[in-house]
Amino acid sequence: MADVRELGKRAKAAKPALGRAGAAQRGRALLEIAGVLEREGELILAANRRDVAAAEKAGISPALIDRLRLTEQRVKDMADSVRQVAAMPDPVGTVLGGSCLPNGLRLEKVRVPLGVVGMIYEARPNVTVDAAALCVKSGNVCLLRGGKEALQTNLALAKGMREALERAGLPQDGILFVDDTSRESAAELMKLNEYLDVLVPRGGAGLIRRVVETATVPVIETGTGNCHVYVDAAADLGKALDIAENAKTSRPSVCNAAETVLVHEAVAREFLPRLKERLGRHGVELRGCPRTREILGDWVRPAGEEDFATEFLDYILALRVVGSREEAMAHIARYGTGHSECIVTEDYSAGEAFLQEVDAAVVYVNASTRFTDGGEFGLGTELGISTQKLHARGPMGLEALTSYKYLVRGNGQIR
Repeated sequence: MADVRELGKRAKAAKPALGRAGAAQRGRALLEIAGVLEREGELILAANRRDVAAAEKAGISPALIDRLRLTEQRVKDMADSVRQVAAMPDPVGTVLGGSCLPNGLRLEKVRVPLGVVGMIYEARPNVTVDAAALCVKSGNVCLLRGGKEALQTNLALAKGMREALERAGLPQDGILFVDDTSRESAAELMKLNEYLDVLVPRGGAGLIRRVVETATVPVIETGTGNCHVYVDAAADLGKALDIAENAKTSRPSVCNAAETVLVHEAVAREFLPRLKERLGRHGVELRGCPRTREILGDWVRPAGEEDFATEFLDYILALRVVGSREEAMAHIARYGTGHSECIVTEDYSAGEAFLQEVDAAVVYVNASTRFTDGGEFGLGTELGISTQKLHARGPMGLEALTSYKYLVRGNGQIR
């Protein structure tokens, strides 16, 4: 197993080469990576089958196994995603502004890579590829540390991607992977201030909280998604059913899935039985407030404080009847994680008020929260969904992996 600090040294040593590489060379490296994924697909799938078998033996939940499992189509999708990133405009060197000062100094503000981007994440091997592709495109070195559930898959992916960098004339150490999945390796990564420029955690609430509370390296907080769909008194109930069903069931194991549906009391008696029937087709377990249980019956489990505060990542949904839009927004303010929130309404004023007043990275009117995604937003892919407000917010694409610096040109000026 590689020493984490030694990996940090290697990452820092590779940083200048990645930072000065031209857009064409970085693009060539990404096309090499996409080719590796396709050529070595069977090796990657074989490694993934070993990981999935071990996870099933360990009793990992079906939702988490869905995150872990790769198929031929998912590998193809990863390769396609890398090609999409390669085709995107290069963010590095973009001139953001400039001016000439009265003393003759000429200022230019340009985008530059962050440097070395560390990432701690869990059982999603596609994150290994997404993170590497975005970092290479934006001129950054990435130091990745995935979860033990996906170790064999990630090792196969990292090996192929490192070889692809070398074929493009870039140092293999532009992509580094920590093969030690112990808590100790994660803790050491959180303290690599000498080598890491930023650390991004991506996974469950426990992981993110531990990184945010422990790390001395600058952290971009991502991902915990306690997302809501609010069905307003003026909602088109057909739209509301489609949106709630999609937001909960299209892929419940991801952070942009809805965990609570709030329903205005004016439409609750009509809407809730229809929602129960629709979600019943997917086997969704419902947990409701007293008014919900009064309408749907005692078979709905009582929802307590913990249910409204939980990111289930499973076929479980909390329900609450509210008396007003203001009550719905107060609920979201109390339990939401600043990720993605939705109102379903045909009242323009209500929708606009919701957009303006709800504090989240992404706020929707009449659309599923499942659209909070780098690919859906035209970013190619994403490093994660930032739920904080400094530096980056929402899906983190290429621009979020850059900073800027001022270039100042003078002619002998002194102060």
